[in-house]
Amino acid sequence: MSGAKPLTAPGGGRDTVDIPRDFSTAGLQLKNRDLAPNSNSGLNYERPCRDGQSEIRRRYKSAGALQGAAMKYEPIRPRARIGFIIPSSNRMVEEQAWRLLPHDIIPHKVPLDQLLPRIEQATALLADSDCDVMVLQCTGTSMSGGVAMEAQVLAAMEKVSGRPALSAASSLVSAFTTLKARKMVFISETRQDEHEQKLKFLHEAGYNILADRAVGLSGSTEYCSAPPQLWFDEAMKLRRDDADLYFISCANIRSIDIIEDLERALGRPVVTSNQAAFWCALRRIGITDRLPGLGRLFDEDIAA
Repeated sequence: MSGAKPLTAPGGGRDTVDIPRDFSTAGLQLKNRDLAPNSNSGLNYERPCRDGQSEIRRRYKSAGALQGAAMKYEPIRPRARIGFIIPSSNRMVEEQAWRLLPHDIIPHKVPLDQLLPRIEQATALLADSDCDVMVLQCTGTSMSGGVAMEAQVLAAMEKVSGRPALSAASSLVSAFTTLKARKMVFISETRQDEHEQKLKFLHEAGYNILADRAVGLSGSTEYCSAPPQLWFDEAMKLRRDDADLYFISCANIRSIDIIEDLERALGRPVVTSNQAAFWCALRRIGITDRLPGLGRLFDEDIAA
C-alpha cells in the first residue's frame, strides 16, 4: 500500500486518521472493558425494547455442540453478531443498533481514537468475539481515500478475520446499486471541505449529484444533538423530482429516525449511513428481515 492516500475522519482532532505505508502497525491495546458491555449472551439477558420497556430475550438459534458436563444442555447462540469499528467520538452507532436491529442480532463495537492503522487489530478483536460480519462504520473515513483505497481496507479486514467485511462507503454503494440509483441529492453533517471529500468519492463511484449541502455542524457533540427534524427539513429544502434517492451522510447523527416520514414526503427512497450499514450487514450474512421504520431499502435483498 505504498504511496496510499491518507484516510481522514470528519471533525479533526482525535478522529484524524493516517494510513502508514505498511498498514500493519501494532499498538492497539484494548482490554475487554473497551468492548461493548453487551458482548455476553444468555437466555435471561435483558435489553430495552423499542417501546422503552425491557423483555427477556429468548429468540436464539442453537449451534455447535457442548462438551463435558454441559453436553446434555442445548447451547444458546444469538442468530448473528455484527462487529462495528467506530471512532471513539461516535455515540450513535451502538445506540441505534441496539434499538433498531432484531433482538436476536447482537452488536459489538471497538471504539478507537484512531481508526487506522489499528483497523486490522480491531478486526481481529471482533473476530475473537465471534462476529459474523465486520463493519468499519465511519462515512468520512471510508470515503476519504477514494474507491480503490476503500477496497484495499476491506480486503485487509477480510484477510485478518476470514469473514465478510464492510464499510460505511461499501454499504452505501450496495444500497444505491440495489435501489438502482444514479442521480441523488446528497446532504452531509460536516463543513464544506470534508463535504467535498465525500462528493469526490461519490463522483468517482459514478453518481450524479443533482443537489448537495454541507450542513456545517462543528463536531461530534453537535452531530449527536441535532434532532431528526433538522435532517427532514434539510432534505425538503433540496427536493428534486428527478432524483432517484436522497442520501443523508454520517454515522453519528439521528437521521435514521426520519427515513420513512421523509420517504412519504418526497416519494423517493432515503438512505442514511447507519441504515445502509445495518441492511448490508444483515443481507451479507443471509438475514432478510424487513425492519420497521427503516424505509424502502429494507424491502430489498442485496443486488448481485
